[in-house]
Amino acid sequence: MIKKVKGLWGWVFNSFFSKKKSLKLGLYGPPNAGKSTLANRICKDWLGQEMSTVSAIPHETREIKIKENVVIKSKGKSISFNLVDTPGIATKIDYEEFMKFKMNKEDSKERAKEATKGVIDAIKWLDDMNAVLVVLDSTLNPYSQVNITIIGNLAARNIPVMIIANKIDLKKADIKRIEAAFPQYQVVGISAEKGDNVEQFYDSLFKLVK
Repeated sequence: MIKKVKGLWGWVFNSFFSKKKSLKLGLYGPPNAGKSTLANRICKDWLGQEMSTVSAIPHETREIKIKENVVIKSKGKSISFNLVDTPGIATKIDYEEFMKFKMNKEDSKERAKEATKGVIDAIKWLDDMNAVLVVLDSTLNPYSQVNITIIGNLAARNIPVMIIANKIDLKKADIKRIEAAFPQYQVVGISAEKGDNVEQFYDSLFKLVK
């Protein structure tokens, strides 16, 4: 009888710990920084398919999107994770912003409503993240309220972070400005759209989620 009990508890113990939760890698950042473009780059490189819709209109991604079982390989090593593309974080969302892109008032208000909910959901999801890539537009000033809010939330949760300085193919790109703004984190400059420097990005990703 004792052997049976031990066997049962051994099975429960092994079953519990063998069901390891999938690693969640989140993409965070302000609107139009290139989060969804990077999500598509990763998925195209390793799965042969895109993940998200990309648009010049802010807040194209307004709900959490997940691509499961993304496997990246390098130098005989591999990592597997669920990639989580989140809505752009903003401190203020005004429906009139969308009307500048020739959207009518009704659609603009609906988009603003969805975008606001998306920001709230993105912050909530931080508690589920194992590591986060903060995607910033390297042509813009990194000292913004939005960026500081994102980094502050991550620091408070002690989540491993790597900052992606995106759009380095553009003339106004300035990686050093981002490095100076957030010296406590590794900054990797890439062009998610063109694929520039993605090999260094993937190598750095192994170190982030080791």
